[in-house]
Formats: sequence, C-alpha cells, structure tokens
Amino acid sequence: MIRKKLPLLAAGMLLAGCASKSYLVTNDSVVVTLNKKNATEAGKVRVQVLKDELVHISATPDAEFPKDSSLIIVPGIISTPFKVKEVKDSLEVTTAKLRVRVSKADGGVRFTDKDGKVILAEKAGGGKTFLPIEIEGKKGYTVKQIFDSPADEAFFGLGQHQADEFNYKGKSEELFQYNTKVSVPFIVSNKNYGLLWDSYALSRFGDSRPYQQLSQVFKIYDKNGQPGSITGTYSSTDAGVQTLVRQEPNIFFEDIKSIKALPQGFPLKNANVLYEGSIEAPASGVYKFTLYYAGYMKVYVNNQLVVGERWRTAWNPNSYKFTFPLEAGKRVPLRIEWQPNGGVSYCGLRALPPQTAEEKDNQVWWSEMNNKMDYYFVYGNTMDEIIKGYRTLTGKSQVMPKWAMGYWQSRERYKTQDEIVGTLREFRDRKIPIDNIVLDWNYWNEDAWGSHEFDKSRFPNPKGMVDDIHNLNGRMMISVWPKFYKTTEHFKEFDQKGWMYQQAIKDNVKDWVGPGYVGSFYDAYSAGARKLFWKQMREKLYPLGIDAWWMDASEPNVLDCTDMDYRKALCGPTALGPSTEYFNAYALMNAEAIYDGQRGVDPDKRVFLLTRSGFAGSQRYSTATWSGDIATRWEDMKAQIAAGLNFSIAGVPYWTMDIGGFCVEDRYVAGQLAYNKDNKENADYKEWRELNARWFQFGAFAPLYRAHGQYPYREPWNIAPKGHPAYESIIYYTNLRYRLMPYIYTMAGMTYFNDYTIMRPLVMDFGTDKKVENVSDQFMFGPAFMVCPVYAYGARNREVYFPEGTNWYDYYTGRQVKGGQKLTVDAPYERIPLYIREGAIVPVGPEIQYTSEKPAEEVVLYVYQGQDGDFTLYEDEGVNYNYEKGQYARIPFHYNEAAGTLTIDAREGEFKGMLKSRTFTIVAVNKNNPKAFTFDAKGKSVKYDGTKQVISLK
Repeated sequence: MIRKKLPLLAAGMLLAGCASKSYLVTNDSVVVTLNKKNATEAGKVRVQVLKDELVHISATPDAEFPKDSSLIIVPGIISTPFKVKEVKDSLEVTTAKLRVRVSKADGGVRFTDKDGKVILAEKAGGGKTFLPIEIEGKKGYTVKQIFDSPADEAFFGLGQHQADEFNYKGKSEELFQYNTKVSVPFIVSNKNYGLLWDSYALSRFGDSRPYQQLSQVFKIYDKNGQPGSITGTYSSTDAGVQTLVRQEPNIFFEDIKSIKALPQGFPLKNANVLYEGSIEAPASGVYKFTLYYAGYMKVYVNNQLVVGERWRTAWNPNSYKFTFPLEAGKRVPLRIEWQPNGGVSYCGLRALPPQTAEEKDNQVWWSEMNNKMDYYFVYGNTMDEIIKGYRTLTGKSQVMPKWAMGYWQSRERYKTQDEIVGTLREFRDRKIPIDNIVLDWNYWNEDAWGSHEFDKSRFPNPKGMVDDIHNLNGRMMISVWPKFYKTTEHFKEFDQKGWMYQQAIKDNVKDWVGPGYVGSFYDAYSAGARKLFWKQMREKLYPLGIDAWWMDASEPNVLDCTDMDYRKALCGPTALGPSTEYFNAYALMNAEAIYDGQRGVDPDKRVFLLTRSGFAGSQRYSTATWSGDIATRWEDMKAQIAAGLNFSIAGVPYWTMDIGGFCVEDRYVAGQLAYNKDNKENADYKEWRELNARWFQFGAFAPLYRAHGQYPYREPWNIAPKGHPAYESIIYYTNLRYRLMPYIYTMAGMTYFNDYTIMRPLVMDFGTDKKVENVSDQFMFGPAFMVCPVYAYGARNREVYFPEGTNWYDYYTGRQVKGGQKLTVDAPYERIPLYIREGAIVPVGPEIQYTSEKPAEEVVLYVYQGQDGDFTLYEDEGVNYNYEKGQYARIPFHYNEAAGTLTIDAREGEFKGMLKSRTFTIVAVNKNNPKAFTFDAKGKSVKYDGTKQVISLK
C-alpha cells in the first residue's frame, strides 16, 4: 500500500499502487508510467527537479526513456530536494517554490505556486501527441504539446524574426534559421514563467500547421470569375516584349525549384506583375496569411490595402504575416502587385484557415523530429528572474571585452589593406570615437574561400595591417565562414575525415563569386571537426593578432533560396544524426568551436564572436548575434526594434544590426552616384541621409553599436558632410555612447553577475502596466533610459507611452513627464525622443576616442529624483577573464528620496590597475529643478577614495 506522504527516496526505488499504475522516484526525478490508449500518446512522463524554480518535463511513448542528452543544457546542474505525495488521481512534486502535479491517468502536467495558484497547465488530457517518423534509418517522433493559455496572457521571445511582431499571444511563428531569422525556442510569459522547448528540429509555436497553398484553403477564381486559378498578368517595360496573361493555380514562387513555374524567358527584371482574382472561404473566421517577397509588393484583400509597399533585394526575400476575417461562401477580391527587382526574383502568398478550438489562443509547440519530448519550466517573480533561470539552464552570458561596447565600423567590404587602415585613420583624424573596424569576406584569393590566406595583391602584409590598426588604438574583427571550396587544402582536411557536407559537392552547386565555385560547409556537430575548424584558424589567422571573429552564414546557409527539404539535404547528415533532427543548432556548435578553441590556447584573452545565427545557449560562448542582411527601408528599421527586443528577452543579451540596413534599394545607390557627380542632394539621397541618421540614433542604444552595409558606404562622412544634420546627429550619439561607457560597461558586467538584459522591452520593468504588453517600438536601455526610435520618413514627432509607476525626465530639457499616459512628443531631425526614469542614477565618463583611452577619473553623476534609486558601478580590466576569479570592483550608489541623500558606498573588490580615487560631480534633477543632460555639467563635487560617503542633495 502506498503511503500518502513520501520522503525523498533513494534512486531506483519503485513504488506501485497496482501493476498498471506505477511511478518511480529517484534522487532528482519522478517517472510516471501511464496506461496508453494508442501509439500517439505518452507512455511515460518524467518530472526532473533541477532547482526550486526549474523543472524539466520529459515524455515518451516508448517503454523506456532514451538516454538523456542535450546540446543546450549545461551539465552539472545539482538537483534541489523535493517531496512527492499522491493527491487524488495525481502525483504532486513539491519544491520550496513550486508544486508540479502529474495526472496518473493521462500524464497531464500542471504547475502551481506554493499556494496552489495555477501558473501553467497542459491541455486537458495531457496535450501531447507523438507521431512516428523515420529519417535516414533513424527513428523518432514528430511531437506536439498544447498548454492552456488564459486570455490575458502575453508571450515574448522566440528569437529574432522580421514580421514586426512582438507579443506572440494569438500569433504563430515557424522556428528555423535563415538569413535575417534567428530562432530561439524560449518564451517568457507575463504569468511569471518561461518555457524552454528542447528541440533542434524545425519547430512551430502557436500553430502546429504549416502554411498551405491558396487553392488548398480557399476556392479560388480568376479575374473573370472562372474557378480554379488566379489570373497572372506579366508586362514589361522592355521594348518589344508582349504582355503575357496566364492562369496561376497558386501564387508560389518561393525557392529555386518553384520559381521554375514562372514564365520562362519572360524578362522579370523590368516587369510589372499583377495577380487578380478572388478567394472564397469554406468557413467564417480569421485567416492567417504569409507573404514571401523580393522586389516591390503590395497586397489587397476585399479591395483593402492590407500590405503596403514592401521591398527586398532579389536574392534575399523576406516574409511578412497578416490576418484577415472572411465569411463562409463569400467571394472576396484578391490583388497582388509585384515588381520583381532582378532577373531572378521570388514571391508567394500562402494561408491558413481558422485554428482548431484545441489550439486557438493556446500555447502550442510542435517539432518535426525528436527522440522524445523535452521542455523546461522556469518560474520567477520577475522576467529578470526567469531569464536568470534560463541562463542557469543554458549557461552564463560572458562579460564582453570593453572595446566591444564601443562603435564598430564595417562595410561590404574593405577591398584592400590600405582601405581598411585608411578608414580607421580618418576616424582618428576627424576625432570620431571608434573601437573596432571589420574586414568582411573575400580578403582571400577569389578561388580559395576557406583557405584563410590573404590575397597578397590587395593585402600584402596582413600582420602589418593588424598592427597598424592596433597602433591606431583600434581592434579588428575578421569574417570567417564555415564554408570551404573543394580545391582548398582545408576542405580536403575535413573531407578525408568525413566532416564535410557532401550534397553540394555531389550536385556541383556553384556559388555567386566570379564564374561560380563549388564548395560546402563543415559538420559542426562533430567534436573533431570543431577542433579542426579552430586549428585551421589558429594556424592561419590567430597569429596575426585578430581580436574578434565574425561567423557569417552560420545557419548554415549553404545555398540561398532553396526549399526546406533541399536545405536539409545540403546541411546533413550530421555527426549526431539526420539534419531533420538537428536543423537549428548549427550556430551554437560553430560558436563552441571558436570559444573553446581560443580559450584553450589563450585562456586570458576574452573571446568575441559575432554570428548571423544563434540558438538557446549562444550567450555562454561570448556570442553576439546580428539581424542579418536586412533591407534599407523604414519598415525594416522599425522591424528591428521588435526583433531585437524579442531576441533579448529570449535570454541572449548581445544583439546588433546593420545600421542603415544591408541590402540597398537601387534608388539610394542612384542618389549617391548623382551626388558624386554634382554634389547635389536629390530627393532619394535626402531620404537616404535621414534614414541613416534615424537608424544611428536607434543603434547607439542597441547592446552593440555597429554600422554595416552595401554601397553607399556607412562611414559618417560618407553619409553626409560635416555640418549636415545627419552627420552632426551621428557624431552626437556616438559621443553620447562613449560618454555613457561607465553605465554601458556596468551593464556588460551585470549580464554575467546579475543575468541582466541590456535591451529591455518595457514589459520587463513595468509588468504591472498592461498597456506595455504591446509596446514594441520603445525600450529601456538598461535601468535608466527609455529609447523611442523614429522610423518614418519626415516624421518630426511621434507618440510615446510613458509607463505608469514612475515619472519620467526629458533627456534634453530635464522636464518631468507624468507616467501612465501617451503623448505626442517632438522628434526633430537630429534628435531621438529619449527619457530617463525617476530614481535613475547615471554615471557619465570623460570624452574619449576609444574605450581604453583613459580611466574615468572624473565622473558626472546624474541623480533623477522622485523615487529611491540604486546603481552599482562595475569595473574590471576589460580584456581578460580575471573577473571570473573575483578581480573586479563595484561602487554602490543609493539615493534616498525621503532623506534627499545620495550614499556612495564603500568600494567592493579590486583589480590590477584600478583607480584608487576619483571625483564625482553630482547633478540632481527634479521636477522643480529641470536640467538638460549635458556631458560636463556642473554640480556638487565629491572626492572619493573608496570609503563610504553620504551627500545631501537638498
């Protein structure tokens, strides 16, 4: 007979109520065996207690669990004690913070707080589905898990996506890696929990179904009302080209296979394409649509413009999602206007019918191939606590080198040694602060990608080049792809050990360089291959003194614009199994290769990686991610705000983007060329300059501040001359970034010591204010600054929501704004709306041209009164890992509103080269004493030698 209350039992002890209903309690888990009704149900459910607030749930339809292994969970997490008891028909596992109940009938799991309030519950019946799948001889399961989700729940995270979506409640996202799309299977809920879905396969959140062709969802009609197709009209501006009209069964030209269905021989480059007809829905409800586009595109449904003009370059299409309510049996006009922007171009429109009641508005996870189901529940009273739990599972974020927090200049690309060194020298001559300059791809001989050898005609002395950069007090990052031409010795080294993906070689796939060369990517899932990848870099590149590594195309992107099945074929099979099962984690494995490699040979030099893709756990390898080859459009700039916020709240704190966008519209290039001829600013070039000014204003408050792109060049003087408002604005915010370095580098320290998030959705700090749950175009830059980017051409004001619970100070005037209201505020060309919250303490350092130029001996300390406030200044040596050994210093500040005092507490800790004393100039700002934020403000001067001081601000 089972006791009603059970102590923690020794591992392996089995308790059974009867032969058909049993469970096993071990030192860290409870395994419940279920009576399966069919093969698609779970046969066993395991609750593994990792910490009081961290619980791992596993389920399998098999008789036994497969051996545990995870690419994303760090080893060595020590389980915390828990209790187990039976409660009615369930088993309850209790920690100091949680109760987890598992139904012994169906395996359904429910999480409650210690008082029994439900936090998260699986769908009635367990919500689990397992469908057998076999790929390349390996068996697994397509899995689905549904959780109940209350109407007022909000979801954030999932990585970085480009559809300008923020709160994922009621929305869906397909999770895979591609240029501009970085999927991280982690969400944070406003209901005090996070959920990490441990799968590396193609996955979906919110809706388990793939988008379908229009003809699979609707009855479709051409423009004359005939059923079965949409009318396509292809016309060209080329002389002598006849207009072509044909019937399209679907609008699906989304990859190099399906575009063969476009009219062959028709010159799309200068075409205008119109798709017209109507759609008839089989049932009433809200339908989801996904638009795939390259070139210019607009979409009208029921004669309403539902997608305004969007553009992407021909070779790098984008997806955009929208919804539309339709009535059963009612024909609705559909019109798609498309101007392809190249000889090869892509477009598509697919749809989904209304979701089933089982899934609609609930939390749904689906993955194509797992060997079992695994997810991790993370409990926390704040979103910061939840992210702390996530990093307990997946690894600490490293403190980036201090120079990484400065300005990065890049372009596609510096073609010679003189060009890159000369550009850095011009920054120094113009006294524009900069720390890092970047050498992008193709520094090698054209036919030797992957050789890590420099083209001597353009880079005659690579070591001298790096030395020159260092002598100019700069750092250098270099682009290294996991790609190798088959003629290189490096390819052959991988290939002879079976560590090179073979499909591209078999198919003779040629890239876009010169006449086209055949190569492939190495298999980063092989431990040996990872070591070889670093060994080759160490032999050829590391001796040059290069400071940082740009890991491009790390999705991996073996070939652009392929269908999903061919993508899997190109990047597999992996050393661990089919690429179907390991589709999303390549960037994580590739980052491990460099991080472990560099720390293995140079353990005291901080690693910095910039990668175009990422995954859960990337932060533990000192990795930053950027948003890929985005377009130079206002809507793309706006989309980066939500993309960066959701990536940050997904637990990876270092994110950046190509300021100005990467892929440039032809009209901007033409504007630059016209300006080069006559020094006159035409309408397009005028817009180009304003777009860049606005993007730099936003980018100065991203975790990493970095400009990159195709021609026109992105150096400030190439965007506009000195005296132009664009130039002056860029210089102002670059200087502000450097004056805020004590504040910014403190946040870098906080990402490690406090599991902090630098770029913060408002919901992280103002979660009790329901209005912030859908604010996707404002964010907190650390604890003090609310940043409100301007993303519309010609806009000179914008709406700003001021979260309740605090009041706000205008950065430029010091005037106070009451929280809890929405206002239209000024946004002149040269300035971004910027506010500082009550209680903020902001240190401002000296004028510097690079982060290590001089220590902050004199600090202006702004105190924004109205609430109590705290800030702890963090400092260390900036370039090594001594902080892991306790060699760092902190200076805590506390402002007491009631007493009107600022306490500068005793310094904690020390490190080599630390300032022993400094001067703080304290500037108090309050509603009766507004003060603009200026770099060298006057105030109460305090000499500080590391001992506690209390200063009255009355």
